[in-house]
Amino acid sequence: MININLLKQFEHQLDPRFPEKSVKVLGYGEISTVLEIGDSGLAYKRMPMFNADDEVVAYTRAFDEYVRLLRDKVGIRVITSELATFKRDDTKRIIAYMAQEKLPARSIGNSLIKSLSQENAVRLTTAILREFKKVFAFNQKNAGKLALGIDGQFSNWAVGNLESASPELPAEIRLIYFDVNTPLWRKEGAEQLNTELFLRSAPSFLRWVLRLFFLQDVVGRYYDLRKVCIDLLANLYKEQRPELIPALIEIVNKFFAQELGEANIQPLAAKEIEDYYREDAFIWRIYLAFRKIDRALHRVLGRDYPYILPEKVER
Repeated sequence: MININLLKQFEHQLDPRFPEKSVKVLGYGEISTVLEIGDSGLAYKRMPMFNADDEVVAYTRAFDEYVRLLRDKVGIRVITSELATFKRDDTKRIIAYMAQEKLPARSIGNSLIKSLSQENAVRLTTAILREFKKVFAFNQKNAGKLALGIDGQFSNWAVGNLESASPELPAEIRLIYFDVNTPLWRKEGAEQLNTELFLRSAPSFLRWVLRLFFLQDVVGRYYDLRKVCIDLLANLYKEQRPELIPALIEIVNKFFAQELGEANIQPLAAKEIEDYYREDAFIWRIYLAFRKIDRALHRVLGRDYPYILPEKVER
């Protein structure tokens, strides 16, 4: 599926400061950037955070098992993905690209939620909650042995059976999960992904602070169903649909009570959704500002800075 020569040629002429001069940027992540390279119909996630071959091997093992568990044991539809890695001749840096089918932009959850009616937003959220329940049930069944984390934001799901010409969601919503490049899963309580990889894109002068005060909290939230749901609803502020939050809080709380009553999960409140969003947005704005300072320092010192940064994130 991956044309490795195409990626090497692209990487050779890429200027991470101005990626739009040579490629279409489909989306930005904290570590990876999603690019449309060539006309293969694929979306490429560029992940330049590996320092050694053994890190790539360990990551690939964690990724393969994460996808297998989600697909075969949990029953979530996971997009087909393929990883390719190589060293740049000039910098000797290991660059990784994960290729996935390029999904129609309109089918992606964050694009949909911007224009859906409240009724259809409720239907989409309910479908996502059903996927969360599968993960929760797996973790309960395998408590102490295996646990899966999931980043369930709207932007990580696509409606696979959406009719291109229809403004409505299909009667049966078939979701596809595609944020598999962060394979969060634990075996007997031990994280199988090297979480230090999350810090590679951070400025060196911030890494100890992030490691000490934020890393475990950020990673841990994806194993906590209640926090995953808070994150999902808080994302509606970023997507400019905060008016949907009251109705969706009601749906989530009903889900907790009726579907997971034995778990005694505390209901969500609008104030904590708002507070979570404000704190999260503030942290990521500051973080991006420091990354831009770090990029400028690399340039002054004549050092390679491999990460692609968004100029501005709408929040």
